[in-house]
Amino acid sequence: MASAGTVLTGPVAHPSPSPAERRTCAAILSLLLPHRRTVDTAPVPPDLPAAFPEQTRQLAPFVAAGEPVLFTLPGFPCKSPNPAKVLGHLPDEGERRSLRFLDRLCARIAAVHPPGARMLICSDGHVFGDLIRVSDAHIDAYGDGLRAMIRDEGLSHLDTFDLRDVFGDLPCERKRTEVHERYAPTVEDLRARAKSDEGTLRLYRGITRFLVEDTASFDGSRSALQRDCRRRAYGVMQRSRAWGDLIAEHHPRSVRLSIHPQPRGAAKFGIRLLEARDAWTTPWHAAPLLHPDGEWELLHRRAAEQRGRLVLRDGRPSHFEATASR
Repeated sequence: MASAGTVLTGPVAHPSPSPAERRTCAAILSLLLPHRRTVDTAPVPPDLPAAFPEQTRQLAPFVAAGEPVLFTLPGFPCKSPNPAKVLGHLPDEGERRSLRFLDRLCARIAAVHPPGARMLICSDGHVFGDLIRVSDAHIDAYGDGLRAMIRDEGLSHLDTFDLRDVFGDLPCERKRTEVHERYAPTVEDLRARAKSDEGTLRLYRGITRFLVEDTASFDGSRSALQRDCRRRAYGVMQRSRAWGDLIAEHHPRSVRLSIHPQPRGAAKFGIRLLEARDAWTTPWHAAPLLHPDGEWELLHRRAAEQRGRLVLRDGRPSHFEATASR
């Protein structure tokens, strides 16, 4: 396989899949569909290629060429800085379970598309660490922990990609500046899109809410905090868009996934890593809770610790285990 930083070449689209290729694309989509992260309530039509034309377009070149499907997933940036939400700044059982799920998903695809699939986790913590107020040292430690999990768990379908693969050992602030200047849209453009596009507005509100929740302390009023978070939300959106464009430039042939809810017809397919009550919750914004029936759920740490006992792994907080009496 090419290294994570390699630019894949070749056609970026397969204009007219054959009937057999459409069936294979539909079979791959059927494996993704149960884990779709969306706020859509309408039922999905049975003709999956027609229901997800963007994903079919992205899958078709791999199917036609008989190559492993490459998924790109921006995410796994770092832990929330709010200790009421997470167990610490290092990956825990939430990340472990999520990585195992992604690896299994790729393995299952081989049953319907024998070349299989690979997942490129595009860790974006350094892209907006200054905006979400997480130190670069904590982001590095999280990323190193993530790669160690992938290696130690033998998750052979997963690879990682981050700013180090693009800019090497440049200082983190310089890397952020380069990404922003090269790829970021203007705030004015994003404001205009938020006024005309429901998905953009929903993303802006979701990021603003996360920034408010992630603030452990703030010297000012609640309204001042809201204003600060609204301003930073547009910055996070700028950098997120920039990171997506950078990934697309380095990996133009890929099926684009997202940890954010995505409507049908979007260029990205939203994917849910673990069960959560909120469609926006991720392992890096929550703590994992193991239920007595073996099911896992993501909750804010404060809520999880009210329902179970803390479990350590290798001497570090790993997850909560619910007890029947709670």
